[in-house]
Amino acid sequence: MKLTVHQLARMIDLSAVRTEVDIAEVRQLAEQARRYGCICAFVMPCYLPELKRLLVDAPEVGAGAVVGFPSGAHGTAIKVAEARQLLEQGAVELDMVINVGMLRSGRDEYVEDDISAVVEAAGKTPVKAILEAHYLSDEQIVRGSQIAVRAGAAFVKTGTGWTPTGATLHNVALIKSAIGDAAQVKAAGGVRDLATVVEMIRLGVSRFGNGLTSGSKILEECAALPQGVEVYTPRG
Repeated sequence: MKLTVHQLARMIDLSAVRTEVDIAEVRQLAEQARRYGCICAFVMPCYLPELKRLLVDAPEVGAGAVVGFPSGAHGTAIKVAEARQLLEQGAVELDMVINVGMLRSGRDEYVEDDISAVVEAAGKTPVKAILEAHYLSDEQIVRGSQIAVRAGAAFVKTGTGWTPTGATLHNVALIKSAIGDAAQVKAAGGVRDLATVVEMIRLGVSRFGNGLTSGSKILEECAALPQGVEVYTPRG
């Protein structure tokens, strides 16, 4: 199949979720997300009302925000309160960081309850559970992915983008093999070119999280191919 730039944009959450992001970058984010028709734009919680205002004339672009960023070590009650506030402010998707330390400690029940509480607070709003795979062994990635599915997450996401790695081909293949079609896979953290996007789609990734710079570069790469880019059918 051929993937057009519009189809690709509908798979990309364009984001500005670093510490130093300012209002000027949030405006740039909204402009680029609107230009390409990205499925969603993500900001840190304090910027969600601003992002909603900037996207008021672009209903095709959803406004999302993050929960428990970047460590995931907030208490569950804090994550739930944050999720509820973001929903009240109009978030259409939530990306939450799981409690990475508890997963590494083997406290699976805690991790599952933490995710479940946010999923319950979100109601029909999709929640993506961020594993922060850079800090996990293969066994922990598999276990974390399966916990996220049991807790009701709509997506299992590789990372926040705050670590040196995250969305490696190995990690996304591992997550996909662990969850099958029980949830979707979002790749974030290290996806910086169109060739990598294509390979990850082949492995079963259906959503990408890209910062403003890398996301714009990938979309420009795809736009330069009038016939689109060839993408193979995901592995069964």
